[in-house]
Amino acid sequence: MKITFQCVLTFDAEPLICFLTSETWPFHTVSEVDRETACQWIAAGRFQSVENRSFWIVADEETVGLVRLMDIGDDTPLFDLRIRSSHRNRGIGAQALTWLTQYLFKQFPEVRRIEGTTRQDNHSMRRLFLRCGYVKEAHYREAWPAADGTVHDTVGYAKLRRDWLAGTVTDLQWND
Repeated sequence: MKITFQCVLTFDAEPLICFLTSETWPFHTVSEVDRETACQWIAAGRFQSVENRSFWIVADEETVGLVRLMDIGDDTPLFDLRIRSSHRNRGIGAQALTWLTQYLFKQFPEVRRIEGTTRQDNHSMRRLFLRCGYVKEAHYREAWPAADGTVHDTVGYAKLRRDWLAGTVTDLQWND
């Protein structure tokens, strides 16, 4: 499967709205995005602005996901990754995380580290972080509210530029 990444452009508002509203995103704070919310997010620059940049994940000429990079003017940007349910668990997430890591470190020399968070029960994403050389750095108890009123733990991961350059993973000393 050939994967490419294409910049989300200003005139992509309708495809972006359709993408966000046509799926359930179980491990996102807003798991069901309605049209009004999607429009507000787009108008606020959540997907394209000085601090945010987004890319379609395209597999064999079909849009299967979205990578959103946030705080790209910072030395520690964050990202959001969404893959259509019909294309999950096919290796697309690993390719996307590898791509966005390379993109941020190559395009933004001031980036020192890249951070990402997920819910504790998102085992696929947690395995993906580790497989791509990210290190678990944080565990926030009861920090991720869900739409149904439950609150989940949040787990934070990061990759350092020096580890990326050296092809290594620097483990943390949790019990110091």
